[in-house]
This record gives sequence, C-alpha cells and structure tokens, in this order.
Amino acid sequence: MGVLVVQHVRAEGPYALGEALVAAGLRLRVCRVWAGDPLPESLDGVEALVVLGGPMAAHSDDGFPTLGAELALLREALAAEVPVLGVGLGARLLAVAAGGAARTGSGSQMGWAEVRTGPAADRDPLFAGAPARLRVPHRHGDTIELPDGAVLLASCERYPVQAFRVGGSAWGLRFHLEMDEAAADTVVTARPEEIAAAPGIHDATPGEPAGPGPYRDLVFGRFAALVAARAAHTATRTFFTPRADAWEARFAADGPRYVAAVARMGLLPGQTALDLGCGSGRALPALRAGVGGKGKVFGVDVTSAMLTAAAREGRAGPACLLVADCHRLPLPPGATHGIFSAGLLDHLPAPPVALREWARVTAPGGTLLLFHPSGRAERAARHGRPLSPDDPLGEPNLRPMLDGNGWQLVCYEDKSEYFLARAVRAVRAVRVADEAHD
Repeated sequence: MGVLVVQHVRAEGPYALGEALVAAGLRLRVCRVWAGDPLPESLDGVEALVVLGGPMAAHSDDGFPTLGAELALLREALAAEVPVLGVGLGARLLAVAAGGAARTGSGSQMGWAEVRTGPAADRDPLFAGAPARLRVPHRHGDTIELPDGAVLLASCERYPVQAFRVGGSAWGLRFHLEMDEAAADTVVTARPEEIAAAPGIHDATPGEPAGPGPYRDLVFGRFAALVAARAAHTATRTFFTPRADAWEARFAADGPRYVAAVARMGLLPGQTALDLGCGSGRALPALRAGVGGKGKVFGVDVTSAMLTAAAREGRAGPACLLVADCHRLPLPPGATHGIFSAGLLDHLPAPPVALREWARVTAPGGTLLLFHPSGRAERAARHGRPLSPDDPLGEPNLRPMLDGNGWQLVCYEDKSEYFLARAVRAVRAVRVADEAHD
C-alpha cells in the first residue's frame, strides 16, 4: 500500500512532503476523504501514515464523518510504531489519538508567523539542527493539550503547541511546513471568507526570520528516509500488533512441540540462549530449563506488542525480553551458545544477512535451530499454494545459504507435523563472518 496520505480538502495536499516521500522511492496512496474515498480498515501494508490539514474540529464529528475512523487508524499506527506525520488538523488528531485533547482556541491564527524551536528539538530525529526561529504559514483556531510523554519541539505565544513528537516515530506539526508561499496562498484563497483574517500573507514584518526554505526539505527528507529504512519492520509490526493478544491462545497446542525442539539444541547449564522472533515466548521456559538458573535467556522480537503478550504469559521471568532487529543484534561477538528461531528466517527481508549476524553473536560450536510446528508442504497447502522452489527453507537453498554465512547444516527434517533444521557455528568460518561484520 505504501504511504497512506489522508487528505481532507482539495487545496491541502501533501505538496513538499509528498515530493520528499516520492524522492525516497516510496509510493503514495492518497485517500481523498473530501471526495468520498474510503479509508482502509487497517494499516496492513502501510509503510507510514500522513494525515493532512483541514477546517474541521478534532474534537467533534460535526461535519467530520471520518473522525472516528481516522482516530482508530492513528491509534493503530501508534501501537504498531508505524511512522506518522500529522499536519494541521492531522496534528490535532494525533494528539487526541495519543490520549491528549484538542479544544476550541481563542481565535483563528492565519498567515505567516514565527515559531520557536525548543531544547528538545536539538535531539529530535527530524528537527535536530533547526534554527531557533522559523517563519511558517498558519491556519488554525484550536488549542492542543499534549498527552503524557509527548515531547514539545516548537511553540509560539498564541498557540504554544506547534510541533511535537509522540513516542519514537510520530510527529505533529500545527503549522504548514509542507507549503511554500504559492501553496499557502492557494489554501487561503480557496476559502474567501478567511482572506480577511490573513492580510498580507506574503509580507514579513521587520525582524521576522526567513521562511522555512531549505529546512523544509531537510525535515521531510529525514522523515522519508526513516519511513524507507523501517519499511520491512513496519510491515511486520502492522501484521503482528493487532494479533498479539490472541497469539498465545491461537497456538497453545503447539507448546509440547516447542519443548521437544528446544531439547534438540543440546544446551548446557550456564550457557546463553536466544529466541529470535520469540513472539509470545512459547520456547522461553524450555530454553531456561536447558541453561539452568545460572544461564541467560533472551527473547528478541521487533514487535513490542508481542513482547507485551510474552510478559503477560509470565515469560519475562525465564528470559530478558528485547525489542531488536534480528539483522543487527545488540550483542558482542560469541555472546550466545544457542539460537532458537521459529518461523522467522523465511519472512526476513535479507535471510543471508540475518544468518551472518546470528553467526557473529554465536560462539564456535554453538547451535542454531530453525523450527516450525508444521512442515513446509502442510503450511503451503494451508495457504492454498504449492511449494516454491525458491523457498529459503528448502534444503537445496538452505544448505548453501548456511554454509556461506558461518554455519554447517547437520540435521534437516521436513515432516508433516514439524520442520526442523539444526546447524552448528562453523569454526572455519568464524574469521570470515567476523571480518564481514567489521
């Protein structure tokens, strides 16, 4: 689906923001709610969510029939850590979705006026290096109360909340950084009743800072780069986040198969074990039993909601739970003696890169166990498709991929009731793998 852009009125398009996203190789899906385009029911396949401006109130559905659906999408995006940029009305909606509030303010603020960046802007992924004063176009009349934990990035005297961040990947901009003078003029003249409130829209008063100019491209370029860099993880999170609460109950019957698979790893007391893509953590108690009380167990997943589910099931006791990218683990070389991974490798964007990274963090002679509680043919039939000759878990593909990235395949079993491949960290490949990482 690419980047979902919600456009509320004809004149308020993505402008420079859309150009930056396209320049980064991202595809835009513009949902023109003003023309009756339906909003998607979920964010499956969405790499980022952009919500643009409009004259509606974020605190009332009067004349705003898509209010509830947009707030639901924003809440889903926040839960799944989908990158979000809300502009104007979109910023107010983001604040409300995150637990803040938007209310009628003290009057309309129209035209070009100054905002000042705060101390937190210097450490922000988008605003770092911004000038202390920016002259930007405004068109708003509501006030925002930020939710707990939100970071204020820019403000002005009349409406103090002008730019903010929620979490690590959602930003709200009250002002219209995406518009140059011509675009801002188009928006105002499209509403004749508002022109009187914005005389001299192009005129700066003495002492005012220059317009955003080059900084506009820097902010949007950074946002586009963040979206592109996180696209694969975003897809994973949008799929698993809404399913996390029911994941354990859905696959509860698979527990004994996980225990039997972990037993095949040959872990010893005092060793360190990882479960990569641990989900709700079904393998973690068995891994803890294998390494004993003095060993270490880490459950790693890129989806925070799945780790929350694991903690809810009591699995934060047997293991330390980490949100991390399985292509780049926060561990030193040789830190683990065994890696368990169920149903992950063939869903990663770069399996060879992942295997090389897993070899880096594994001590010579350590074990990698790839597992799934059903065989490849059974899974393909369940999804109504034939087995693909390009399947990375097929032995003709898996063996050379392991051999080329620091592992030696010693056991391969693809049965109807389970899939299991056991590999050993190849001593002869230690130097090659470590040098490749350096």
